[in-house]
Amino acid sequence: MSPRAVVCHKEWTLQPDREPDAAPITYAMQCGVCDESSPTSTDFAEPQGWVLEHGGRNPSHHTYREITTRPWRAWWRP
Repeated sequence: MSPRAVVCHKEWTLQPDREPDAAPITYAMQCGVCDESSPTSTDFAEPQGWVLEHGGRNPSHHTYREITTRPWRAWWRP
């Protein structure tokens, strides 16, 4: 008996995970000068507060990056 291969082509769908058990969307900010980052939070106001504190301690640090982590899910289309 010789081995056989079965090939199945599937089309995938990808979208943000909005299921009730999905991981939460989280936010953080990162300094563009020193790369220090705020704590991650589900409330965007907390990383914004970190930017104001960090900028107060480091007056020459004016640029920041927003880091958003959003859960996604993928599945085969029927």
